[in-house]
Amino acid sequence: MLKFEDITAAAARINGNVLRTPTISSQSLSKATGADITLKLENLQAVGSFKERGAANKLALLSEDERKRGVIAVSAGNHAQGVARHASLLGIDAVIVMPKFTPAAKVVRTRNWGARVILEGESFAEALLFAQDLQAREGRTFIHPYDDPAIMAGQGTCALELFEDAGPLDMLVAPIGGGGLLGGCSVAAKAMRPDVELIGVQVESYNSLSAFPGPATHPSGGSTIAEGIAVMQIGQRPDEIIRKLVSKVLVVPECAVETAITLLAEGAKQVSEGAGAAGLAAVMTYPELFRDKKVALPISGGNIDSRILANTLLRAMLRDGRILRLIMEIPDRPGVLADISRSIGEAGGNIIEVSHQRLFAAPSVQAAELEVMIEARDPEHAALITKALGEHYIVRRA
Repeated sequence: MLKFEDITAAAARINGNVLRTPTISSQSLSKATGADITLKLENLQAVGSFKERGAANKLALLSEDERKRGVIAVSAGNHAQGVARHASLLGIDAVIVMPKFTPAAKVVRTRNWGARVILEGESFAEALLFAQDLQAREGRTFIHPYDDPAIMAGQGTCALELFEDAGPLDMLVAPIGGGGLLGGCSVAAKAMRPDVELIGVQVESYNSLSAFPGPATHPSGGSTIAEGIAVMQIGQRPDEIIRKLVSKVLVVPECAVETAITLLAEGAKQVSEGAGAAGLAAVMTYPELFRDKKVALPISGGNIDSRILANTLLRAMLRDGRILRLIMEIPDRPGVLADISRSIGEAGGNIIEVSHQRLFAAPSVQAAELEVMIEARDPEHAALITKALGEHYIVRRA
């Protein structure tokens, strides 16, 4: 079992090479959730994630012979960047195997830290098998992303800083992929604040602990915006710690993670990837568990692909009524588009996109179908825009 002394030793070992990230109180998130929210901003690390804590600690413990032979790791992105960065700082040759679904931004950033990147496997499990075979052939040291005491000790330094910097806390809520973050943080948290409640979070498609504290199940897998925790089964060592110290594991849907990313960006002004926002998604999905509690959330990663972030924000605006799609049947004559545009502008709407069909969708040769995407202030404003257009044209919301 990992000990608190291992975590304090790791903190001393990585001091100066890993950022001591800010711990802040968020009034905007507290108001939105009904809980008293404290954020640990691991998205501000040099590689954008807590993962470099464990990587820095593990690499610092390698023997001279192990450093000469080089290292290999498998990761969907954040562990990869952590290993790549700290291997570069120590002059160690690093190979990183990444699943083919890894976002392009994480692949590029990992290469930019000086590692050789190999894209292999349709899942984390397939990438892991390839990396283990390559490690055996080349004699490299394998740097496991989570099932390693040195890695967990490094990740535990996140909670060490959090509880040193924050005031009294009732709960710590952290995502579970392989379990290294929650495993390490649980040991630190219980040593420093024995009465704090520890809660883990998984997404629906990777919910191996959905029956917690019952036995692990086999999740369905598949695509998820929280690819950083897209792990089919957690590690053996983290599992032992989590079952001993953690009280609950909550499962959240994809749409909740998307909403949490949006709320972090708009409310807390923090960019987070899906896995990094999973803790907030849990607070939003199960508000009765957290209401009026002092809740700490590690924002564990900020390496979200720019296109995915943009689409997530637009999808959230569409869901909460700030973007509306209207399909209109209009007469096919000059000046109609100008009239519609003027009506939307006078109502305070902002036109984002227009699609005008004469041949395929119009019910008459003298008519056309117009699809307009409009940005509104809120659902009430959207309803006013729709009503104004409906006074002159046949309008339906898509």
